[in-house]
Amino acid sequence: MESTNPNFHKRKREIDRLADNWTALLDNMLELVILIKDDYTIEFMNRSAISAFGDLCTKKCHEHLCKDDDRWCQANCPVKHMISGKNQTEALETTIGDIHVSYTVVPFRGYLGDTLVMLVMRDITKRIKQEQKIAEFHENLEEILENKILELDETEQVRKKLSQQVNVLQKKLQKKNYTDEMIGSSRIMRDLKDMIDQVAESDATILITGESGTGKELVANLIQKCSNRSEKSFLKVNCNAINDSLLESDLFGYEKGAFTGATSLQKGKFEIVDGGTIFLDEIGDISPRMQAALLRVLQNGEIIRVGGNKAFHVDVRIIAATNLNLAKLVQDGNFRLDLFYRLNIININIPPLRERRDDLIDLATHFVKQYRSAFKKDINFLPDSIIGRLLLHDWPGNVRELENVIQRAVLMAKHSVITDRDIYIGETGTVSPSCDYLDQVCVLFGQKSLKEMTADFEKEVIIKCLRKNEANALEAANELKLGKTALYSKIKRYGLSPKMLKKM
Repeated sequence: MESTNPNFHKRKREIDRLADNWTALLDNMLELVILIKDDYTIEFMNRSAISAFGDLCTKKCHEHLCKDDDRWCQANCPVKHMISGKNQTEALETTIGDIHVSYTVVPFRGYLGDTLVMLVMRDITKRIKQEQKIAEFHENLEEILENKILELDETEQVRKKLSQQVNVLQKKLQKKNYTDEMIGSSRIMRDLKDMIDQVAESDATILITGESGTGKELVANLIQKCSNRSEKSFLKVNCNAINDSLLESDLFGYEKGAFTGATSLQKGKFEIVDGGTIFLDEIGDISPRMQAALLRVLQNGEIIRVGGNKAFHVDVRIIAATNLNLAKLVQDGNFRLDLFYRLNIININIPPLRERRDDLIDLATHFVKQYRSAFKKDINFLPDSIIGRLLLHDWPGNVRELENVIQRAVLMAKHSVITDRDIYIGETGTVSPSCDYLDQVCVLFGQKSLKEMTADFEKEVIIKCLRKNEANALEAANELKLGKTALYSKIKRYGLSPKMLKKM
């Protein structure tokens, strides 16, 4: 029966308050706190202890906390410390289940005067495992060091291999960046880029052929950049721009007194560029005398200065270019056959622009960007009508002619859009210079399928018919004996939109 004494209730409330405060304080501690009574019963566990061991309140400590380590229970039982009434000031360590703990024991009296002992533990499992690893490490130090050395050796080998692979990939990426300077994504241009990539690293002599304005010098530049001699000297000589006697002394040098005005010895370009690359443009225009001198370089790697009689060895890679048919010149007796064979080890033929119309829009866009920056013009795009006019032209001057047309158009444009008035395409050469289409097709045998060659022929016929009829699709369809809808379908297939053609 509860007491009616007001002091009793007041003291009880105070005790309850102190108990709640004490419980809250213990629950907020990170340490594992367990209160044990003198009969080995677990009176209280804070949250950390319950999380580690589960709720063991009202259970015997030696049946749950000590069952995995009886020695700890016998030697370090908290109840013994409680009975002795002595504080444990030194932290001890033990294992309870899978948990390693460091613990201290503090005997004290509860708020009801009962005898208790407080077991305060810290989870040191992580530290113990680290110490075990360190101990194992020390025990097997020599073995570990040997393994590490082997691992380092393997890692170094892998690093070297990866470094080599990175260098190869960087070189390939650099080559790709260089070949990207060639504008165009048509199949012809992709094949041309692949060939440049394939032959660039060799030291073989290369002959670049193609009509004027197709970009032979650009190809020579790319070959040199992608070659193993890219860091060495690179000289360009236009054989058509220098007369025969000056060309010989320019290329091979001359001795003092070789001719009037030769007051001192002069090295030629082949000696200057020794170890590097020389580009001989318009090689088909050199004289028979120069052909013989050049053959000596290609055969033996030797030159003789003008006015001298001593041969000098040079290590020079030769890239030559011409817009002439050297085989025809050989047949006519104007070019040495042996020199032709030496020059024509690897032949890179650059197709004219009319044979790769798929690249025309990319080229035109490139030149617009280039010259709008140079002329500080705000040109945004090319209208369809302009693109149509460009596609219907045969471009006898090839890429150089297209560049000149776009350059003039950007310069003359008064607004942000190039208009028909800004584009001037000369009428000279609007008919394809190839008089026999079948001869052109024969050259493509083995390079294109019959379907592709037939499509190219059909496309050329449609373009020429549209040009003849001033882009009037109905009149063109009538002349081709083709339905208007069918013609529009083919126009769309070949990248010539009806809207564009109507504006012409």
